[in-house]
Amino acid sequence: MSIMTRSARVAAAGMLLLAPLTACSSYSVACSGNECTATLSGDGAEATILGTELSYGGTEDGRATVTVGDTSVTCAEGESVSAGPLSLTCTTVDSGSVELSASLG
Repeated sequence: MSIMTRSARVAAAGMLLLAPLTACSSYSVACSGNECTATLSGDGAEATILGTELSYGGTEDGRATVTVGDTSVTCAEGESVSAGPLSLTCTTVDSGSVELSASLG
């Protein structure tokens, strides 16, 4: 039987408590021709869409912040915006993710 010191137990418990606070991000992208759909989850999630870097900066008051190259834009669910070479439509905006469609132009 192994003996764990009190400080080791406290450290292990602290790691378990902090684990849910670590930032996780993910993305999925599906393209057909010059149109793509993407879901970006978690602050800082990044994807390359139609040759352009895109990142998700979070959602506040129902508006998602998306950065395309050096340009940041916000969009609400159903809203279309232009950023860099892309036209974006935010199809779903949640507290921790955005689903969007993108096309060139």
